[in-house]
Amino acid sequence: YLPLNGEFVLASGAGFAAFDSSWDPSCDSGATVTFADAEQHAWFDPTLWQTVSIGRELEPSRHIFYVDEERVPCQYDDVIFQPETSFRVNIDSSQQVIHLHSISLMGQELRSPEAWAGYLRGPSAPLQFHGNATLQVTGTSCPDKSGCACGNAPDGHRICAALLRASGRQCPVPACRSPLQPLGHCCRVCGATINLDFTPDFDLQKYRDRLVQDLLSQPKYTGVQMAISKVYKAQTFLGVIPRSSTPLIQIVLIDDGAGAQAGTTAEQLAADIMEDIAQHGEALGISSCKMDGATGNTFSGQVGSRPSSRVTAGMVLGLLFSLLIIGGILFLYRKGKLRLPILRMPHPWHRAEDLASTEPAGDKGFNNPMFDV
Repeated sequence: YLPLNGEFVLASGAGFAAFDSSWDPSCDSGATVTFADAEQHAWFDPTLWQTVSIGRELEPSRHIFYVDEERVPCQYDDVIFQPETSFRVNIDSSQQVIHLHSISLMGQELRSPEAWAGYLRGPSAPLQFHGNATLQVTGTSCPDKSGCACGNAPDGHRICAALLRASGRQCPVPACRSPLQPLGHCCRVCGATINLDFTPDFDLQKYRDRLVQDLLSQPKYTGVQMAISKVYKAQTFLGVIPRSSTPLIQIVLIDDGAGAQAGTTAEQLAADIMEDIAQHGEALGISSCKMDGATGNTFSGQVGSRPSSRVTAGMVLGLLFSLLIIGGILFLYRKGKLRLPILRMPHPWHRAEDLASTEPAGDKGFNNPMFDV
């Protein structure tokens, strides 16, 4: 019998035949099977992955899509290789370790570091995974209810290169002016983006469900899809010097409109989301939000931002307090109960004149008693 974890190495042009005892070579010539290159599959190729729901069914894409970096398994995702299938995947990465929540393969579900380490010591793992990185099963879920970043940003260039190879090595030209570039996405899009600043009360899953049930499910938004996740936006000093990265919730909205209608429905939904945040943002744990839009309509396209009522109230109170202090100082000064010192800033030439004026005029000499006669 052939080993379950072995491999054939055939010379160029070679082939083989396989049949059971019931096959009669005189009845059928059989079918020719061509094997693909086993080294061509890469871990960071989004075209090789499909998203499944908790019930292990393919997740419907009617309302939800993912930015390109999140189409590859993220650090808290479960990875499933279909049972009774063989595979070989290149795990070259810009990271030394690729973290995962769990891996299911060869009829096994591995959910702990110990179980995964045991599988790596077996004969199958070296044939299935090769490359400069290491896969690590952690068994831990995202600990933050506001969500966790995917973790694939360091390999974003690998993800985009794989996508562009599959689509003709260039991004499609958007049908809108000034198309948007969402964080974690390879190509520019028409539609709208909303960036949310959040408080510890924000719950990403609950807010995503709220948007799907209350807004996206409306008939007028049938052609709109949404991506929502936590991302890190790089901060710079004076727009040049990199400083740090800050977390935010990114919402990306796209639609199936074409030509002048491209992005218009998505932009309308974004406006509804901004209005909902204005009314309920504080209760949802949203402190501020910023919207950008790009549509095929020359006269459309919105850019706006809106702080929540809590931030607005803080700014107003701070301004009133500052005006109160300034008014009090002016009142005391007018009443004569407060004297403001008048500071005279010395200039170099004034200082030189003052020093010169203090020197006595006349003889600059002095008397020496040793030579008095």
